[in-house]
Amino acid sequence: QVHLVESGGGIVQAGGSLRLSCAASARAFSIDAMRWYRQGPGNERELVATITRGGQTNLTDSVKGRFTISREFAKNTVYLEMNSLKPEDTAVYYCNVNYGFGHVAWGQGTQVTVSS
Repeated sequence: QVHLVESGGGIVQAGGSLRLSCAASARAFSIDAMRWYRQGPGNERELVATITRGGQTNLTDSVKGRFTISREFAKNTVYLEMNSLKPEDTAVYYCNVNYGFGHVAWGQGTQVTVSS
């Protein structure tokens, strides 16, 4: 079983930056895609960014040009660099990974609040 620990959330003014981290307690070879989701107040959870084992990335349209997803295999960690933050980016951000044969793990979530 993979355990995910997220960090890096907080309160920031609009236009500011934050970097989220998610460390997985698993051997790197067992982890496939890594993702960040978010759930804002009154909204459904949405997929924000994905990075595959091969390094391919995909970002939802609303964050393209502002957010960057990356991973560090040696530390089993995925990052979400968030720049030019907007109040509508306020949400709980969740890390998600695929591992093994069809298994999925979720982090506990980290709050990001962007003030106007």
